[in-house]
Amino acid sequence: MPSLVSSTMEILGIDVGGSGIKGAVVDTEKGELITERHRIPTPQPPKPGPMIETIEAIITHFDWHGPVGCGFPAAVKDQIIKTASNIDDSWIGLNASARIEKKTGCPIHLLNDVDAAGFAEVEFGAGQGCQGTIVMAAFGTGIGTAIFHNHQLVPNTEMGHLPMHGGPAEHYAANSIRENEGLNWEQWGLRVNEYLQLVEKLFWPDLIIIGGGVSTEFNKFKSFIDIEAKVVAAESRNHAGIIGAALAVHSLQKK
Repeated sequence: MPSLVSSTMEILGIDVGGSGIKGAVVDTEKGELITERHRIPTPQPPKPGPMIETIEAIITHFDWHGPVGCGFPAAVKDQIIKTASNIDDSWIGLNASARIEKKTGCPIHLLNDVDAAGFAEVEFGAGQGCQGTIVMAAFGTGIGTAIFHNHQLVPNTEMGHLPMHGGPAEHYAANSIRENEGLNWEQWGLRVNEYLQLVEKLFWPDLIIIGGGVSTEFNKFKSFIDIEAKVVAAESRNHAGIIGAALAVHSLQKK
């Protein structure tokens, strides 16, 4: 396996999403993109072969030969894909890092995509300087979550699968549900509030950070959220996953 050690603070971060695969080179000391973001639509169906080819195309676009951090829409344990909510089931059980490394020649570190976004927000965004328990909840195709306690990650929490109304919460309150059902901001905001109330009863967080593309629309539904924890929008917006994936690699280098 190629080494993740690099002499530079610049690392390529890739954010694999249900609709697009995005990447940029990140300054991990500042938590900032230092190149333009490059995006390629996620292949459909999202099977391993075509998706790995797309990740390779992102790496080739930047003529990159160093370590790569990759946020992935799944639970990832020991670099093995454990779940497949919004990707093809054929990913389950694969050592995705090894497959991508074999294809690209670059050392790869995979982690859950919202765990990656959470890293960016805790280190450089809305969670910077906040102690206690922080929950990141990203509303998109599904609902992805990350939990940090005193800046330590509890990986692969997958709270989008909490039961609500006879099914997983993400089938009730994801942003895709708002779009597919034509819900207005109040109707959807009340669903988000109901979901966050459940999260609060289970974990009693000090801060909840709303992520995903809908974070840019936070002002349209924040008035419908009524819970004890402070609720804010992610500051890194759609760059959080890219930045956090690179930060995850940087943190491994420092160990």
